Amino acid sequence: MKKILILMSILTLAINAKEVKIGVVLPLSGAVAAYGQSALEGIKLANSMQNSLSNNDTISLVVVDTKGDKIESSSAANRLVSQDKVIGLIGEMVTANTLQVIKVAEDKKIPLIAPAATGDKLLEKKLYSSRVCFMDSFQGSSLAKYAFEKLSYKTAVVVLDQSTDYSLGLARAFEKTFKEQGGTILKSIKINSGDKDFKAVISQIKGLNTDFIYLPIYYTEASLFVRQARNLGLDTPIGSADGVADETFVSLSGKASEGYIFTDSFDSNNPSTKLSEEFISSYEKEKKSRELSNFTAMGADAYFVMFNAMNTCVNNLTSECINDAIHQTKNFEGVSGVINIDKTGNATRSLVVKEIKDQKPVYKDTILP
Repeated sequence: MKKILILMSILTLAINAKEVKIGVVLPLSGAVAAYGQSALEGIKLANSMQNSLSNNDTISLVVVDTKGDKIESSSAANRLVSQDKVIGLIGEMVTANTLQVIKVAEDKKIPLIAPAATGDKLLEKKLYSSRVCFMDSFQGSSLAKYAFEKLSYKTAVVVLDQSTDYSLGLARAFEKTFKEQGGTILKSIKINSGDKDFKAVISQIKGLNTDFIYLPIYYTEASLFVRQARNLGLDTPIGSADGVADETFVSLSGKASEGYIFTDSFDSNNPSTKLSEEFISSYEKEKKSRELSNFTAMGADAYFVMFNAMNTCVNNLTSECINDAIHQTKNFEGVSGVINIDKTGNATRSLVVKEIKDQKPVYKDTILP
C-alpha cells in the first residue's frame, strides 16, 4: 500500500509538472558577439545540468539575439516577457545594452540577472535587477593596486574609450586608486569604439616613457592597439579589464599579446567550488577542453543563481518571490566562486589576475573584495 501511495505521489507530481521559461537576451552577432556566444555556452550547459525543480517543473530557455544593439536589446526583452511569458531574464553582456533590458525588467517587475555588466551605477534605485559579476570600481582599483604594489609600476598612461560607460568607469577607478597608492598618471588619452588606427596615440605614449599602459577597452580595439604598439616598437607592459577576457582577443592579437595582463572573474584551472569542478568536468566532456572563458562561467552562474532562487520559491513560483530570493543570495558556491548578492542586486566576489603566456591566459593571483 505504501509503495502504491509513493507511486501515486510521483505520478501526481509528473502530471502537475509544468514548463517554466527563462528568457536569455544576448549579443550572438555583431561587434561583441564573442561575449554573448561564450555566455550562452555556459547558460545552456548549466541548464542541461540543472533543469528540473524540486516539484518536477522543467526549466526551458528562450534565447534572443540582440545583435549588440540597444534597441534590439529592449525589444527582445519586451517580447520575451509579453509574448513568451518568461518568469525571469538573463542578459545582456555590455552595460549600455543591459540598461535597456533593466528598463523592461523594472517596468514589467520581472527578475533580471546580468552575467557581466560591470558599470557601477547600473543598479542604482533598481528593484528587480541584479548581477553575478563585480563592479568596475572594484576591477579598476584592484588592478591599480596590483600594478603599483606587486609589479612596482610607478607611472601609468590610461587609454580609454570615451564612448562607453564601461571604459570611463574603469579608467576613473584605476586613476583614482593608482594616485592614492603614490603613482603618477602621466596622461589620459581618449579613443572611440570603432577606431582602427592608433599610431598617433602610440607615438604619444612612446615619448612619455611610462612604466605601464592601462587599456580598459573591449577586445576588438584592444587587439588592434597591442598589435600596432608592438609593431611600432612600444614594448611597455599593457593591462586591461575583463573586456579582453575572451579567447578572441588572443586570436586577434596573436604574439603581440605576450605578457599582457588583465583582470577576470574565473580561472578554469583553479576551480574553487564543487559546482565549479562539476561544471568544468561537464564542459570538458562536451568540448574536449578544460579551457572555458570567464563569460561562459558567468553565464552559467547567472543561470544557477536564478535556478537556486526558483527552487527556493517552488511553492510560490512567482517573479516577486524569485526576485526576493535572488537578492538574498548568500555564500552561493557558483562556477566562478562564492557569490553574495545584496538587496541592491550588486554582487560581492573576488577577481583573478591573468597574464598571457604563449598565447594562453595564465593565472597569476586572486584579489579578494
